[in-house]
Amino acid sequence: MSELQQPTPSKLRARYGPWAVVTGASDGIGREFVVRLAAAGLDIVMAARRAELLATLASEIAATHHVRVKVVPVDLSTSAGVATLLAETADLDVGMLVAAAGFGTSGAFAELDVAPELEMIDVNCRAVVALAHEFGRRFARAGRGGIVLMSSLLAFQGVPRATTYAATKAFVQTFAEGLRLELRPHGVDVIASAPGPIRSGFAGRAAMTMSFAQTPREVAGATLVALGRKTTVRPGWLSKLLELSLAILPRWGRVRVMALVMRGMTKAT
Repeated sequence: MSELQQPTPSKLRARYGPWAVVTGASDGIGREFVVRLAAAGLDIVMAARRAELLATLASEIAATHHVRVKVVPVDLSTSAGVATLLAETADLDVGMLVAAAGFGTSGAFAELDVAPELEMIDVNCRAVVALAHEFGRRFARAGRGGIVLMSSLLAFQGVPRATTYAATKAFVQTFAEGLRLELRPHGVDVIASAPGPIRSGFAGRAAMTMSFAQTPREVAGATLVALGRKTTVRPGWLSKLLELSLAILPRWGRVRVMALVMRGMTKAT
């Protein structure tokens, strides 16, 4: 099966329906998951900060795919935001969580404002754990479900000039690996999706320049195909090529190579 093929709509809805919760749903990878899951017949809960973008996309999705769409504007960097999302989905038969919300920064760590670094930990790690805990329990009780967590090529070694971001993704990667084995006996699928550079709004916020980048379409498509089959998916040819080029190196060597890569992708300070 090609990476850009996805399971038939009937199989996805039967396995993970009727509702899917997607965070980071207004843009990039999250938005692509929304489109693909709606096309597969799942009703969608869309969560992100930008209410207007969510509302516009929700109207498009409902009209095109004839599914129910619930919009939940929240800031997942706060405990209140996470609590709101859980409360808004408490009465829905949710069978899938796609935790695609996240962001990164770049630059020499000691010269960065620490507030965004701490906010990044809250969004990329704390919110992921809180959501996976609640939905994981619900899915296990139901005997079926799927959890998609966004790792990264940067998760597998330290990365100078993206130190906090790489560390948050290392956390997600390790978390997903353990969670998959815990929940699998209960009928719940968990996967870590570890793409390389992505062509989305992420690069602008992280102040990074990407000469080569994958599309959100590649990432979402390959991840849905691999869900239930793999612990980790490296979607797209670029991600696989970058991983193969690093695989022959010891961990310290990978760190040094990534230092050179990030120096070329970020603004020097």
